[in-house]
Amino acid sequence: MVHLDRAGGAPSLLAMRFITLTAAVLSLPVLSARADSCGDLIDSVVTETKATLVNRTVDFAEMSATDGMTLTLACGDPSAVGVQFKGETPGDTYYALFGRAGRIATGIEANLIEAAARRAREQAVVTRHSHADAATALVTCSVMNGSRGPMTGCAVVDKRDR
Repeated sequence: MVHLDRAGGAPSLLAMRFITLTAAVLSLPVLSARADSCGDLIDSVVTETKATLVNRTVDFAEMSATDGMTLTLACGDPSAVGVQFKGETPGDTYYALFGRAGRIATGIEANLIEAAARRAREQAVVTRHSHADAATALVTCSVMNGSRGPMTGCAVVDKRDR
């Protein structure tokens, strides 16, 4: 039952509040399910990589790891994870961390993601940006030398149609 104003036009303030409250209550399960699935994904990445959660929003997280590495995770469909390394050349621990985090985000075997990251980074040294396939995912890497020194950043995202 919607109450119209005295002129018979727009709904009354009471009716608008009821409609708004009803819409908000009905949308809570959807929002909480989305937030919970992102929280679960963040928790899995933190557990698997031993990273420390630095910052989190509803659909994004920043984490720190050892050896000058940081991770970013964007939740969604598809989710994506990135790992950044501050320094000249990342070592094996960088690729292993990237592979483990990528497996959590995409479901693709860590060794495939690691191998694609090595190929993409090797080419990015020459071209600055490069990418390589890892099963149904795309790994992209950038090599930069800015005011804060050299940095490598790689990200993986599942490229299947959703």
